[in-house]
Amino acid sequence: MVANMTNGKEQDAIRLIRNREMADIIYPELSYQIMNAVFAVHNQLGPGFVEAVYENALIEELKGKRLAFEHQKTIDIIYNGKKVGRHKFDLVVEKKIILELKAVECFSVHHKAQLLSYLKAIEYRLGILVNFSKARIEYKRITNSSE
Repeated sequence: MVANMTNGKEQDAIRLIRNREMADIIYPELSYQIMNAVFAVHNQLGPGFVEAVYENALIEELKGKRLAFEHQKTIDIIYNGKKVGRHKFDLVVEKKIILELKAVECFSVHHKAQLLSYLKAIEYRLGILVNFSKARIEYKRITNSSE
């Protein structure tokens, strides 16, 4: 019975659950470093600035963490083998994670769908949508399960 578990057994069960959850998280260490940088920027600047201010501050944090990143990375959008447009991503970190930054009242379904489309376009597995406009940072991990 769960109620009769000893403290040690409870801790072991919690560790097992956490390990399973961590195994399901895509790029857990890199995600942690990125979110640490996001929180550092938000803690210092707070809400109220335009997206570009947060983007520039986040670039400084990523540099400080010695993370490789591409700022405003541009890609061609291909449809039926033909270029139909171009798109710029806010930040791509370690050629693995797209960071889509916002300074909006709240995320919309469109923001999430947009990031998922970006992930599919460049065949990445993970994107993080970040909103700096609230008193507490708002973020959403978006995964590309079609890979």
